[in-house]
Amino acid sequence: MASEREDFSLSGPLHLTVVDWTDAHHRRSVAASLVQGVYILERDRQLKRQGPEALANPWWEFFHFRLLRKLVDDVDSSIFGAIYEFKPPISCSNHSLDKSPRYVIAFRGTVTKPDSFSRDLELDIHIIRNGLHETSRFEIGIQAIRNVVATVGESNVWLAGHSLGAAMAMLAGKTMAKTGVLIQAFLFNSPFLSAPIERIKDKRVKHGLRIAGSVITAGLAFAATVKKNNQNSRSVDPFSALSAWIPSIFVNPGDHICSEYIGYFEHRKKMDDIGIGAIERLATQNSIGGLIMGAIGKESEPLHLIPSAILTTNLTPSRDFKEAHGIHQWWRPDLDVQSKLYRYQ
Repeated sequence: MASEREDFSLSGPLHLTVVDWTDAHHRRSVAASLVQGVYILERDRQLKRQGPEALANPWWEFFHFRLLRKLVDDVDSSIFGAIYEFKPPISCSNHSLDKSPRYVIAFRGTVTKPDSFSRDLELDIHIIRNGLHETSRFEIGIQAIRNVVATVGESNVWLAGHSLGAAMAMLAGKTMAKTGVLIQAFLFNSPFLSAPIERIKDKRVKHGLRIAGSVITAGLAFAATVKKNNQNSRSVDPFSALSAWIPSIFVNPGDHICSEYIGYFEHRKKMDDIGIGAIERLATQNSIGGLIMGAIGKESEPLHLIPSAILTTNLTPSRDFKEAHGIHQWWRPDLDVQSKLYRYQ
């Protein structure tokens, strides 16, 4: 998806000289900074910056993390992710340390420089066609996650990602959740591929379009379920194994790549309020595109469909799309955010 802003002079959350791991703003800022560290690692590689010239290290060292491993794409050798280990000073007596992660696995988004752009764009296209799970980059990422979880346990691991990287972390989290492994995830500007209904200003028109979309999607989903049952095929509810996983999703209304998450979750509540929640519970598990692909024998589960989440919306006005989509907004000390828990019933 669209890239992080190519301004690496932006400073991080220097105000967080002491991290309170129970504070949502602190946790979000650290997770975003570690994702930014992956962006800088890749830029250091492209510009051949090494040793004192490298700029990436402060993004994790400031919070007492160390870089344990770089995740490298096997196609273009670009750095797309990193595994960080938290190593607080021995003298640290922070009462909130029991809420801190031992490891964070972070993924960057698209970088628009020649050395990695073509490969990143290829991954973006895989997201659009719901084929990210088929890529070697995802296989490298998910295997790294499995190895860390197997070593230290799921409760000690965080996932974090921005844009394309958020899609990677989302898919990895969903994949692990289906096996009963629930990993805390911080998903910044995660792609939601749908018609941009959220950008419509007229609330009545917007709500009407969402209701119509839900009715059509639910009807197609019901027909597909009946067809499967008639063929003696076991029908599986893709949400049943996912509803207990509650990732933290961070969106900006000015970013059309992720803003549809706002309407996706709010619409579900509105449908319950007007007494037709059953239709939305069926519709929210499916997409029209996914159902059409299934009808022609190409089953694909849309990446963005998720049962439960803590949705955090940045209410601070953005000057342009780059600012609305950038990772840097998420560590601002003056950020005006609204967070809501949406739990699938």
